[in-house]
This record gives sequence, structure tokens and C-alpha cells, in this order.
Amino acid sequence: MDQPRPHEFDHRHPDVTGGWLRAATFGAMDGLVTNTSLIAGVGGGGSDTHMIVLSGVAGLVAGAFSMALGEFTSVTTQNEQVDTQVDVERRALDRHPDAELAELVDAFTDMGMSTQTAEIAASEVHRDNARALAVHLTQELGLNPDEQPSPWVAAGSSFVTFSAGALIPILPFLFGFTALAAGLTLGGLGLLVVGAVTARYTGRPMLIGAVRQLLLGGVAVAATYGVGSLIGVGIA
Repeated sequence: MDQPRPHEFDHRHPDVTGGWLRAATFGAMDGLVTNTSLIAGVGGGGSDTHMIVLSGVAGLVAGAFSMALGEFTSVTTQNEQVDTQVDVERRALDRHPDAELAELVDAFTDMGMSTQTAEIAASEVHRDNARALAVHLTQELGLNPDEQPSPWVAAGSSFVTFSAGALIPILPFLFGFTALAAGLTLGGLGLLVVGAVTARYTGRPMLIGAVRQLLLGGVAVAATYGVGSLIGVGIA
């Protein structure tokens, strides 16, 4: 049984490769801001409760699919770019092994190794082709092809969290409330909660994260409400 390494008990790192957490956070925040702004604009234009709910539900469905497709395409494209660079580096190792070895020696010396130690380390690495490929990708491009995010996970996280965020500001209307302020208030509370949770995951002060998201979302909501009011007055 492997023994824990010294200092491991208080020195572990979360996944920061940009998989589910980035997509989930972005999805929830986008859903909240989009639909809170949407109902603000529609309500500011003088629409009734039925139209507000209809607009909110349509925004939820359209936005959730748009976010999921966007995340899937984005992550897939990123992974394909990584795969392309893996192929480029693999061909370079096959065709120019000596030049690649010298390149790795230079990389190790730049890290602070002596030339002798760098040459020994690089030679050890190049004894295994798969290991050599992985080290070159890490040293030259900062890539780890074994840790690519899943486009399906990113798309699913984005779809679910956008839907959840977009649902929040229309909940009061679904339960019989008719005042626009109810939806805007619940949307604002949602922004505070998501901002706080995001800050908790990133190790930042939760209060600062909550207030920051509320202020940023508030700008979008206020702008949309203003546009809706102007258009509503103009039509009237």
C-alpha cells in the first residue's frame, strides 16, 4: 500500500483545467443575468405577466441549448487543437530525435539544472517514446493530452446550470406573483448566491464575490429595463 507523501495531507489541489466548474459557473451566471434582464426588459416595456412568463421560458429553453452547443463546440475544438499539437510533436520526435533531445536539455537547464544533470535527465526521458512525448508537450506547450476536458460534461453542466439560473427569476410568476419586482428581487438573490458559491470554490472572499456578481448583473438588468421602458413608451 502506498504511503502518503509528506505534506500531502495539507497540500492538495483541485481540478483547475476548466472542465465542469467553468461551464457550470458560466452557465448559472449567464442564465440568471440573461433571464433576469429579459423579464426586466419585457416588464419595463409594459407587458403583462403572461408575456413575461412566456418570454422567460422561451429564453430559458433557447439559452440552455445555445450554451450547451457552444460549450460542446468550444471544448471539442480545443481538444482537437491539442490533438493536432500532439501529432506535430510526435512527428518531430520520430524525425529529429537528436534535435528534440537537445531542445529538452535546454529546457531543463532553463529550469535551473546544470548542463550535466540536464543531459542525464533528458536522456532518461527519451528512453521511452510515450514519456518523451508527454514531457515535451508539458515543457514546450504546457499541455497534458491525458487531462483534456470532456465536451459532453461541459455541455451537460452548462445546460443544467443555465436552466437552473434562468428559472429563478420567473419562479415568482409561476407561483402567482404579478409584480415585476418579485422576479427581479429573486434574480438578484440568485446572483448573490452564485457569486458567493463561485468565490467559495476559488478561495476568494464570499462577500466580495457575491456583491461583485450582483453589481455586474445589475448593470445588465438596469440597461435592459431602460431599453424596454423606452421602447414600450415609444410604441404606446
